[in-house]
Amino acid sequence: MPAADRYLEKPWLKFYPKGVPATVEVPRKSVSQVFDEATDRWADRAAVAFYGREVTYRELRDGADRLAAAFAQMGVRKGDRVALYLLNSPQFIIAYFAALKCGATVTPISPMYTSHEVRYQLEDSGARAIVCQDILHDKVVKSGAPLDLIVVTSIAEYLPPLKRLLGRGPLARFFSDLEQGTPEIAPAPNQHWLQDLLRKYPARPPAVAIDPDTDLAALPYTGGTTGNPKGVMLTHRNLVAARTVASVIFPGLIEGQEVILAFLPFFHIYGQVSIMLSSLAQGHLLVLFTNPDTSAILTAMERHRATAFFGVPTLYEYLKDHKETDKVDWRRLKLVVSGADTLHESTMQGWARRTGSQITEGYGLSETCATSHLNPVGRTKPGSFGCPVPNVLAAVVDPETLEFVTPGLTGELVLSGPNVMKGYWRRPEETDRAFVELAGVRWMRTGDIVRMDDEGYFHFYDRAKDLIKYKGHSVFAKDVEDVLYGHPHVKAAGVIGVPDPAVGQRIKAVVVLQTDARGRVSEQEIKAYCRERLADYKVPHVVEFRGEVPKTDVGKVSRRELRDEGAQP
Repeated sequence: MPAADRYLEKPWLKFYPKGVPATVEVPRKSVSQVFDEATDRWADRAAVAFYGREVTYRELRDGADRLAAAFAQMGVRKGDRVALYLLNSPQFIIAYFAALKCGATVTPISPMYTSHEVRYQLEDSGARAIVCQDILHDKVVKSGAPLDLIVVTSIAEYLPPLKRLLGRGPLARFFSDLEQGTPEIAPAPNQHWLQDLLRKYPARPPAVAIDPDTDLAALPYTGGTTGNPKGVMLTHRNLVAARTVASVIFPGLIEGQEVILAFLPFFHIYGQVSIMLSSLAQGHLLVLFTNPDTSAILTAMERHRATAFFGVPTLYEYLKDHKETDKVDWRRLKLVVSGADTLHESTMQGWARRTGSQITEGYGLSETCATSHLNPVGRTKPGSFGCPVPNVLAAVVDPETLEFVTPGLTGELVLSGPNVMKGYWRRPEETDRAFVELAGVRWMRTGDIVRMDDEGYFHFYDRAKDLIKYKGHSVFAKDVEDVLYGHPHVKAAGVIGVPDPAVGQRIKAVVVLQTDARGRVSEQEIKAYCRERLADYKVPHVVEFRGEVPKTDVGKVSRRELRDEGAQP
């Protein structure tokens, strides 16, 4: 059988849980229609629990409709971009759907961005309106980006009365430059406080016609691992397709009944689609956190009787050894999911020993609205990020020849489906490079090196750009990191290639040891451990110990930052 047919016949379907279909029809709706239907159906149900205050679906709808009316009155039109520079909060949800109701496109900005990074995204996206947190307002001003409208809000606006006095206090350890109290924000003609707008304008959003197939709903930006970040054009159909699939891949979750912890940032596609959009569309309760305060999250899980938990690998690695993890009966949860990075087998095994529960690993990109693969619930395979979800077709090709490779061999992952992006914002050449026509199917190239096994489960090896070339050998950084994470005294690790004209690249491991092992474990011991478990050409040439490794906003080890440091062995 030709290699292409092995992928096109979808061998993974036989392992879908009972009740999960091979395909699911994507309704021809806008994202705001999906929101309106949910808020009509569950109007009096609590949609959000925010540090002791509950906000109903009716209240979210009222706020979104009022802000949409304000946006329209102040010049936001269909096709405009509205930036959200916000922490997880009810205001993020209100502003997100308000912009969509105007026919605008939402471009979320990481709250950790500097004023320089804020300016880049505002100018590249062309956003002339922004909704920002009061504690981030100064960065907006310092960015110098031309803006027609600034809407400012504070987390205190949605805190219970007794907690409003805390204001920004809980954020201080995550935003260390903050001072206590309300920031002084000078009035400006184009600047408004969110609550003033909600009081002034009626709940009458503008009537805007949306073409789900072509109109953009969201413009998230990639992490900029190769060059400047790129805007990812996601249509309403893309997001509705992702939400529709999310409603069927977890058959144990029941509409209108689940409680979801929402501490992963909504500006990131994982938090935005897999948690915020999918949960609200299904009538779930979101327990919101502005920051990943581990103790508060663990306490809230039991207080609110959470039924599902979405995390990232570094969090599970941390929690499996955390003194308060046993506060939670993890076996009670219907679902424990990991995404946004590779879940090391040692983390999964340690988690299972500690909690008695199983992590379900998935995979996705901003370009696929967060999810393209998921381990079938109840049939997870350690070391695999799972099978393509309904409506998604996946294959592996030779990155040079673009020919399909035989299952079991490594190559570049390519994807096709209704959740795959329209293209990159104002970068037609990048878009052309990202897509390829093969076997009558339009595929998106991911740049990720993977393989598919005989059962249709996919296994991650590395980003193509993270492949290390040593004396002609190809070394996957992930292979070395997997071994390092298996060491009983290693807490975190990142592996990169350091240029060396004599051999191409030398392998450098940056290692964070467990606290009680620091100063007791040597570079030679780490190398010896690797030598017992890796081919000689894969053993790190340099091991550097640090107190921490640089991470992305969602906790992924940032190999890009390690490379950019330019440190020589």
